Amino acid sequence: MSPETEETSRRNVLTAAGTAAVSVSLAGCLNSSEDPSDGGDGGDGGDGGDGGDGGDGGDGETQLLRYGRGSHSGTLDFQNSTSGEVAKVTEQMYDTLINFEPGESTLTEGLATDYSLEGQTATLTLREDATFHNGENFTASDFVATYRRFVDDSYEYYAGDSYVSAYGPFTLGNWIDEIETNGDYEMTIQLTQSYAPFLRNLAMFAAAVHSEAAIQEYGTDLSNNAVGTGPFQLENLDDGNERIRLSAYDDYWGEGPTVDEVIFVTIGQNSTRAQSLASGELDIIDGLGAQASQQVDSASNASLERAEGINIGYMAFNMASVEAFQDRRVRQAVSHAIDTEAIVNEIYAGFATQASQPLPPNVLGHNEDLEPYPYDPEQAQSLLDEAGYGDGFSFELATFQNPRGYNPSPIQTAETVASNLGEIGIDVEINQQSFSPYLEYTAQGRHDACFLGWYTDNADPDNFAYVLLHPQVEDQYLTEGQDWVSFDTEGYNTSNRSGWANSEYMDLVEQGQSTYDESERQTLYQEANAIAHEEAPWVYLDYAEELRGVSNRVSGYTVAAISGPYLNLVSLN
Repeated sequence: MSPETEETSRRNVLTAAGTAAVSVSLAGCLNSSEDPSDGGDGGDGGDGGDGGDGGDGGDGETQLLRYGRGSHSGTLDFQNSTSGEVAKVTEQMYDTLINFEPGESTLTEGLATDYSLEGQTATLTLREDATFHNGENFTASDFVATYRRFVDDSYEYYAGDSYVSAYGPFTLGNWIDEIETNGDYEMTIQLTQSYAPFLRNLAMFAAAVHSEAAIQEYGTDLSNNAVGTGPFQLENLDDGNERIRLSAYDDYWGEGPTVDEVIFVTIGQNSTRAQSLASGELDIIDGLGAQASQQVDSASNASLERAEGINIGYMAFNMASVEAFQDRRVRQAVSHAIDTEAIVNEIYAGFATQASQPLPPNVLGHNEDLEPYPYDPEQAQSLLDEAGYGDGFSFELATFQNPRGYNPSPIQTAETVASNLGEIGIDVEINQQSFSPYLEYTAQGRHDACFLGWYTDNADPDNFAYVLLHPQVEDQYLTEGQDWVSFDTEGYNTSNRSGWANSEYMDLVEQGQSTYDESERQTLYQEANAIAHEEAPWVYLDYAEELRGVSNRVSGYTVAAISGPYLNLVSLN
């Protein structure tokens, strides 16, 4: 095909382009009415296996890798969710233009074999050997269609405001001005401004690439009909039993996969999941709390793998919902009243450290001069008195039920918070929900306060500072002297679960985005973190280690704080 140039503009929207003996067997955990001997998608350990080893890769036997987690994926479309549970599955089926080296923050080639960023221009050369699971060749037009489906409401196949996640604007939409394609495998992206994290954004799970043909065929039904270029393809989605089965894609352009199939199974209880690993029913598990980690560590056929995390766990104050939270002194009082040191050391059993600010210690811009809020009920009471809330008040604390790495025991944590705050007259009602509806509930701003956390998508400070605490609304919607906005404000960034809108903080973060000088960015984000610490839009809970339980029969598995899990590199002994 002869080279052809197409221009795509964000404003002038792409007009030219377009086992039975084991009491915790998987079958029993997932569906007590299911026959665990059917050898199909029963999660019992393998096709034709005995339910114990799940297929050891012997002659004529399917190699099945079994991944256990605490929550199911609510969708298979990376543009339809902000959930890490979604990402860990979609990253097996889809590719991004740029990848991270497994277990590192270094960028490497993906669907793009060469890439650069100079000023406001990103230039990419795409690989010519990638095909989608539907047989279509990957080309630049697939990325263009993917981008438009995510952020362009004038595009025929735009997925819709109620469907696309908050990732759309802060990953791509806010920064891309126009896309120019030169043939099928050359692409130039003009940005709206100098934007330091852009190449890293292209490596984020939400920037993966859909097939243009699949976009046109399925629309929003891509939520259960995944069509990617990744190492695994969708074999079976079983929402009723909360499991997802993938099979190896034979025409994958990259390394692996080595195993024939992967099955993601959901077991809500940490200890039950750990027991399933120890009994040989699972191969890899995540979402480990203190007890489960100890179970894994003492298992004879598995090991506890640890790596430094790049994450934050927090409790967000919804300032638009609770008037008391609009007073900084109240937020500071709550921060002093919650014993985060006890939560980290006793509930999280030392697998985490106290947090002091939005950026984790291993991210550029972390301010080492800031200390966690000390547990000080007397200071908390004094601040409440000063703010006019000395007699206390009440609010709802929303929490997810399933374990997350940054909060492996959410119910126990919530009960501790309620007990701590009760000592200073604040009455807390705990509202616990399963993870997917919980994310929707809090994204709509229906909470008073909520637990959440964040695993970095790209290891850039912008991925915390801007994504989680900048409202991303136009200046006309900000009120002078008011440091919060409501969730129904036009263009509001729902990843900011506190509604915080501090102008000084926002200015520093915006400056940090637009400079490529690392030392200057360091200073800007340190100043921004100092403001976030003082203003306390969150109760900063913890920075957690990455913990995984891994069977001794697994080889090649890397614990990754960014992206992953890289299951295409895993083999079974």
